[in-house]
Amino acid sequence: MGPLAGIRVVEMAGLGAGPMCGMMLADLGAEVLVVRRPGAQPPEAVLHVADVDPLERGKVEIRLDIKAAGDRDLLLEVIERSEVLLESFRPGVMERLGLGPDICAQRNPRLVYARLTGWGQDGPWAQAAGHDPNYAAATGVLFHSGRADSAPMAPPTLLADAAGGAALLTAAISSALVHAVRQGEGQVIDAAIAEGTSYLSTYAQSFYQAGHLTDTREGDWLDGAAPWNTVYKTADGKFMAVAAVEPAFYRLLLQLLSLHDDLLFEDANQWFRDRWPAQQARLAEIFGSRDQSHWTAVFAGKDACVSPLLSYGESAEHPQFKARSAHMTMGNQVFPAPAPRFSVTPFEFPTSEATSTSAEALIEGMGIPASAIKGSSLEA
Repeated sequence: MGPLAGIRVVEMAGLGAGPMCGMMLADLGAEVLVVRRPGAQPPEAVLHVADVDPLERGKVEIRLDIKAAGDRDLLLEVIERSEVLLESFRPGVMERLGLGPDICAQRNPRLVYARLTGWGQDGPWAQAAGHDPNYAAATGVLFHSGRADSAPMAPPTLLADAAGGAALLTAAISSALVHAVRQGEGQVIDAAIAEGTSYLSTYAQSFYQAGHLTDTREGDWLDGAAPWNTVYKTADGKFMAVAAVEPAFYRLLLQLLSLHDDLLFEDANQWFRDRWPAQQARLAEIFGSRDQSHWTAVFAGKDACVSPLLSYGESAEHPQFKARSAHMTMGNQVFPAPAPRFSVTPFEFPTSEATSTSAEALIEGMGIPASAIKGSSLEA
């Protein structure tokens, strides 16, 4: 099932964004074969694993020593019979392994060769190490997070690794596959997580260019300066998110908080900027007087764009997500279900990371000659 059913992906085992991209491709129905070197995985590769690894769901794993000629030859046979190669090593590693784009293209001209790095295949930072915060910091997207009197802090792994890396590369691979099917021509995708993160900030940067975001943190309405577009702490130490940007939402916010006759909010004009600090202090006092559950009930079903800020555990119990089965159980853990949804080629929700297909059965079904299997780790 899934729109990518029948597409075979070879994923070179890596960390973070690479495996997540492979997960998304598998969720879309692709047959993903993960090539992992023999031996135990490094500790950093399993820090996120408690019961099952959600990034490995729907995939088949094969252990190969790519530095050994027999294993490399076998892998090239597999690549020849696949539509996508996904790798997330630093620039030059695949070339040194004898698996660079030119060699693979000779074997499979239709191959989509997807390369995911932090900074791109070239440039002065191409070989520099990095993680999600480093990429987000370089692009400007981290600048406007948090209050002005505290250090910026982004949601872990979301902005760069997941969005700028895995999600954008999944879209790029899908697009390149359309060209490969139509024209019979593969291509190399140079996906830099930092550039992807920057690209996704285009909408935010349009506000910056229009003067609604500045080089001062919490300096305008879009990053928390406005009392009607920020987060407030409740009496029980939780939070409510307020985003009453449109005038109708703002008027309803004042009404539900009994502020429509308050002189501080006179005429319901939300653009008296000189009043913002005092107004924000007043709203902070009001929200801080009652628990989150109280305010959730006050704004339930009301179009004021005010909602509770939830933890991951609480989010899984949200009535909207429950009604749409937006989470799934894998082992003893709960994870978000794949999104978006397809009417004709829906997802199959896996219940664990394991598949019923073995690497041996998968490779045998490719029609790979026995000579390529002989002497490889697969035969052993």
